[in-house]
Amino acid sequence: MDLFYLIAGLVILVAGAEIVIRGSVSLGKKLNISLFAIGVVIVAGGTSLPELASSINAVVTNHADLALGAVVGSNIANLILVMAATTIIFPITNINKNQINQAWINIVLGIVLIFMSYFYFNFIFGIISIILLALIMYLQISRGSLMIDEVNKGDYSALISIILIIIGVVFLIYGSELFVSSAINFANRFNISEAVIGLSLIAFGTSLPELVVGIMSAIKRKVDFALGNILGSNIYNVLGVLGISSFFNKFTMPDVLVSQDLLFMLFITFIVLIFMYLFKKLGRTFGILGLSFYFSYMYFIFI
Repeated sequence: MDLFYLIAGLVILVAGAEIVIRGSVSLGKKLNISLFAIGVVIVAGGTSLPELASSINAVVTNHADLALGAVVGSNIANLILVMAATTIIFPITNINKNQINQAWINIVLGIVLIFMSYFYFNFIFGIISIILLALIMYLQISRGSLMIDEVNKGDYSALISIILIIIGVVFLIYGSELFVSSAINFANRFNISEAVIGLSLIAFGTSLPELVVGIMSAIKRKVDFALGNILGSNIYNVLGVLGISSFFNKFTMPDVLVSQDLLFMLFITFIVLIFMYLFKKLGRTFGILGLSFYFSYMYFIFI
């Protein structure tokens, strides 16, 4: 039943995120909010709302290990599950300087997370993270490196838009409670650490929407923005999800994440950079290597 509730919670989370996005975009249009502001909601916040809602819930209920594991695990899954599956179907050949810069930002943020093992995640970390995120997203959107054409979705009256946002938020709150509580029960039942559950089940679940989108984009041969969006999503997970979550409680980085998982995250980010520099593309070789790494990693953390 815990697995059923976990899946049900994820479905409600994803549905809530979609409803909030549609309501927010429509209301933004009615209020004549800039394309940049709406774009940040869609590109940055919208795609990570399930991660954000579940992380806040985990932090508030004093299960921060679950949230930190989910962020690290989601970043790993994005790079060697979502990206690998995408490139196996259709290679990404349009590597540009901006995407390389994004990869370097991911590496810097990985080092920052390791460094944070000596400190607390608190409101100071949150303020700095949000400022950095806003700056990075402004630079990304102004350079046209993130897709904002989704801004066209949803065109409702102001009242309907507000109702959609409220319904979506309710879905996010309820879905996150169901998702997190079932994950905690799952961990307790099988005597598995919450960090490992975050790295595996939570991370995989919250990465499923990105995986579906990536595969569909590859089938349609529209993968130009895939790499930038994945790297951008990873940046948001660290600065946005952890940054906002740190406003709700003070927490620390688990030793197990520092000693192996963050190092693995840095390692695979370097692998992506090597493919960018040496081969100027992410092709099927990277895809096969990435999936091999991912399934080997999943086996490793459970043994």
